[in-house]
Amino acid sequence: MKKLKSKFDVNVEITDTGYSAYLEYKPAESLYSTGSNISELNCNLVEAFNLLLEDKDKFIETDNLCLSIDLQQFFEYYKVINSRYVANRIGMNPSLLSQYTTGKKKPSKKQKMKIMDGLNTIGAELMGLKEFYLD
Repeated sequence: MKKLKSKFDVNVEITDTGYSAYLEYKPAESLYSTGSNISELNCNLVEAFNLLLEDKDKFIETDNLCLSIDLQQFFEYYKVINSRYVANRIGMNPSLLSQYTTGKKKPSKKQKMKIMDGLNTIGAELMGLKEFYLD
């Protein structure tokens, strides 16, 4: 068996039960999968993709997949996250981030990475508060 070298973009959505994903491999071959968390989703995608490739004597691993969460759907699901605050924290024009979150504009991969890095930084800061209690 031969490992594919290609990278595949995977569209991920947040659901009430976890995550779902869609991947178009070829026009006539698409994959759908779900998982209760990103790690489980990733494993399920690899397993489903490898079942699709089985008769082609090829396989993939998790590094072949590029997971992408739709920003509009993300901010709609996590309403508690203020996009204006996030924009200010990452040095982005708040109206530009608003256009991304409403679907009026699509961010580049570089912009998506900047936004996700900012969200991860904020998340890490919040995780650091687990040792504190509210008075």
